Amino acid sequence: MAGISHYTLDLPKFDSAPRLLIVVAPYYKDIADNLIAGAKATAKEAGAHVDVIEVPGALEIPTAIAMAARMADYDGFVALGCVIRGETTHYDTVCNDSSRGLTLMGLEGICIGNGILTVENYEQAAVRADPADQNKGGGAAAAALHLISLSRKWARRTKGIGFKPAESFRIAGDTDGSNNA
Repeated sequence: MAGISHYTLDLPKFDSAPRLLIVVAPYYKDIADNLIAGAKATAKEAGAHVDVIEVPGALEIPTAIAMAARMADYDGFVALGCVIRGETTHYDTVCNDSSRGLTLMGLEGICIGNGILTVENYEQAAVRADPADQNKGGGAAAAALHLISLSRKWARRTKGIGFKPAESFRIAGDTDGSNNA
């Protein structure tokens, strides 16, 4: 389905620059480099500060992000890598488990853009990683930035603690509202 365009949201605006950590598995180095280039360009366009770390493989990306979310000071994370189908079921394990790990952290409120490519062949990966073509690295950075924007928006809101003030508080057996036990 190459060549089909899709709608993309405008990048969010920030009062203070967000801090992004790009976690990349550079197993296919040229693919990873293109993903990083796209992510960095998108982050720069939004005014974000970016750090990049490498991990051995796609399965280590969720672990590195979880560690950084606990121990470092980042607003969001960009997961980048590439898994190309091979002859064994290892592909399915890596794709499913890396995605599941990222999704579970996202459901806990960690702002993550998932740019781990899961493709059938190298050519598909090259098109998706290329910043001048599908730019999936840039898309993953944009996703993280949008989640950071939502997180900042909702962090300013207070819901209280779940209690509503009563007009008159009555203790069981109190008929006149005096609250005398």
